[in-house]
Formats: sequence, structure tokens, C-alpha cells
Amino acid sequence: PEVLGGDTSVALDKGFTDALTSLKLTPGVSGDAKLADGAVSFPITSGSVTYWSPDGNYRPYVQGLLNHDDSGLTLKAGDTTVTLENFVVNPGSSKLYGDVLVNGEVAAPNAYLFSLHGGSLKPLQLEGDNAILTGTTVHVSADAAKLLNSTFKTDAVKAGLLVGTATITAQIK
Repeated sequence: PEVLGGDTSVALDKGFTDALTSLKLTPGVSGDAKLADGAVSFPITSGSVTYWSPDGNYRPYVQGLLNHDDSGLTLKAGDTTVTLENFVVNPGSSKLYGDVLVNGEVAAPNAYLFSLHGGSLKPLQLEGDNAILTGTTVHVSADAAKLLNSTFKTDAVKAGLLVGTATITAQIK
């Protein structure tokens, strides 16, 4: 069904926040995103998702696209700010894409930023007008690690680094 709104929230893993601290990177948000209480959330601006029972044979059992326009995550060190924004979640390919800006200039449009691992995904919950999926882990992609390491002149950002655990709350009615 068409997704009318909602948000994607990621409870940040301590290993990720510790890595940011060790790299002297200060996290923040852009646009309509929020960062509070160890979690970052991004409004869903449009999309469509279909969910099949995980007990059935249809794979991947979550397919579609969720767009998060005009919001993102910032990482700042000294005079350099990297903004990861305009996220597109593709649960069928288990990937999250987005635009990468360095000091406001587009460095990589529609880049593969994070891999999504659904092994710990909990069953779909329906609450009122919302469909809620929680438990997908979010990991830094090799492409994003390379870009961040190059921009911040380090080799400390590793592909596969656990960012956190996502909860998608999609308004479907």
C-alpha cells in the first residue's frame, strides 16, 4: 500500500557513537530529522511497501521504497560537515541510498550509504493507521566508509560498522 507518512527511527548503537567520539565527529541532523535520547529519526515523505508473511515462501517478504526527503544526518569535524540526506530505503534490496554533501556541495548523489540486515526483524505490528517494523540493523556500506574516510582523512570508518537498530512506522491509512 501507499505510505502516507510516518518516520524511520534508528536507535544508535554504542559502538557507533563511540566511533564518532574517537574520530572527533559531532553528529547532528538536517531538515526535519530529529536527534534525541540516543536515536535519530527521519520523516517518511512518500513511498509504497508490500509485506508478505515471513512464514511463506515469498522473498524478500518486505518490498517497496520509502522516501525521506529533506532530512538527514550530519557529521562535523573542524570546518568540514558531511550531510547524508534524502534517504531512500529499499527493503527488497536491503539497502539505503541518499545524497552526500560536503560543506553544502553535492559530493555523491543517490549513494549507497547503509546496508540493512533483517535477521532480527520482528513480526509486523499494526497500530491504528500505522504499520510498524522493528529490528532491522543498519550498517555502514563500503561506499560510505570509503567516502567518509577520504573526507575526514582517516581509515577508521569500517564497512559493516553497526549504526543501530531501525524502527519504521509507516502510516498506511
